[in-house]
Amino acid sequence: MALTEVAPPDTGAGQRAQARRRPGRRWWPWRSYLARRVGKSAITLYLVVSLSFFLIRFMPGNPADAYIAQLMSSQGLSYADAANQARSVLAFDPDAPLVQQYLQYLGGLARGDLGESITSPGTTVVSQLTTFVPWTLFSVGLGLLLSFALGVAAGVLVAYRRGGLLDHVVTNVSSFLHAVPNYVWAMLILVVFGVQFGWFDVTAVRGTHSAGVEPGFTPEFIGDIFFHAGLPILVYVLTSFGGWFLTMKSSTVQVLDEDFVTVARARGLTGARIGVHYVGRNAVLPLFAQLAVSVGFVVGGSTLIERIFQYNGVGYHLFDALTKRDYPMLQGFILVLTFSVIVANLLADVLLSRIDPRISAGQEGR
Repeated sequence: MALTEVAPPDTGAGQRAQARRRPGRRWWPWRSYLARRVGKSAITLYLVVSLSFFLIRFMPGNPADAYIAQLMSSQGLSYADAANQARSVLAFDPDAPLVQQYLQYLGGLARGDLGESITSPGTTVVSQLTTFVPWTLFSVGLGLLLSFALGVAAGVLVAYRRGGLLDHVVTNVSSFLHAVPNYVWAMLILVVFGVQFGWFDVTAVRGTHSAGVEPGFTPEFIGDIFFHAGLPILVYVLTSFGGWFLTMKSSTVQVLDEDFVTVARARGLTGARIGVHYVGRNAVLPLFAQLAVSVGFVVGGSTLIERIFQYNGVGYHLFDALTKRDYPMLQGFILVLTFSVIVANLLADVLLSRIDPRISAGQEGR
């Protein structure tokens, strides 16, 4: 009697290996979660840039009209004289076909050329961006990081003492700070503490640094830039702290009720170790994705604050370009805003996929 060999039960590894060898199951770049996200981000960037190009030109007026109105109001010129001066100064043709302008703009983007300012001929958009964007990143970025650190620390502390007086006081104050818009806080600080109480010189804090201070990595220059950026940073911390605190408190309370925390307590672990390694580490993970998204709005959230404090950042000049209808400058600023938001969302997606691999695993092969 011949003995038949019994094959061991297949655990699924052999089937997966055969599936990978099949011609129809070849790996394509688009099947990668990261490649899909990068492709979608590139498409989104193109659509937003194109839409903003046309929306800017559909606004009432154009650079020539804005410049003529400025000359008539500031110098008292007639419309004909102001129009002649505008034609000789501005490098702008209002009668140029819109499609031609769009194709020229896309061609410049492909070459890395964002054009020159219409109202300030000879001034490139790239030079303006490289000059003003770092100041905005410094002030808003530092304010965001400080508010995040303070909100996370306070959220964990209050969550451990929830229901008490500290919980009610900090929660109510945080909700109030979060509800008031940042520009309202900026005007209150400037008018009440600067003008009424005279705690600081309103004119001295304007700009990004003092005129007589030599730029460099010196204590004098570093202290000077913190002096000028102090009030904007304070506003960003006040208006962002509440959101981080409330989110961290809610996340910590939820983690404290998890079974693994109960098991850790039953094992006799110290409260500090449980708070750091079990509670804090798991509670803060969702906030990192929100932090990545918030970084994308760093540049765009500074327009009104920088106008109020006369802080010489990208938000200040974005508003100025909008009033003058300076199309290339507006397009350059909007491109930076869009790119920062899209990249931040992409980083948040990648971060979440690393924290929870099920996100990317669920997208693979779709």
